Amino acid sequence: MPIHHLLKNSAFDPEEVGVLASAFDAAVEGLKLTDRAGPTAELIAKRIIWLAQQGQRDPNRLRERAIEGL
Repeated sequence: MPIHHLLKNSAFDPEEVGVLASAFDAAVEGLKLTDRAGPTAELIAKRIIWLAQQGQRDPNRLRERAIEGL
């Protein structure tokens, strides 16, 4: 799963990582992506991380905004 790899050395606490991972999982499932390590999934993961760095912590909004960014 690319989001955990990208968060390995981040400043997010474990609870926040769980929120980001949940948003990522929902986005990947919603788009019916089969390759969770592919370029589209990685783009979603990076977008979710960027949104979280901007202060967003709601998993539904993270998912929606990450998908909108495609």
